[in-house]
Amino acid sequence: MDPRWLMRMSLWLRNPPSLARVILVFAVIAATLAIGLIEWLGYWPDWATAERVPRRF
Repeated sequence: MDPRWLMRMSLWLRNPPSLARVILVFAVIAATLAIGLIEWLGYWPDWATAERVPRRF
């Protein structure tokens, strides 16, 4: 395990994030999972899908 992660965990234990930040992080994770699920199920609209543009040299 990387020692930097241990340092980060100890800092989080000493100075835990606020409830608002925890809610924000979980909301972002939930939104990301919801968008991924919608796309995986095939309900994502065509206009919101990026298409590759051929590179010109």
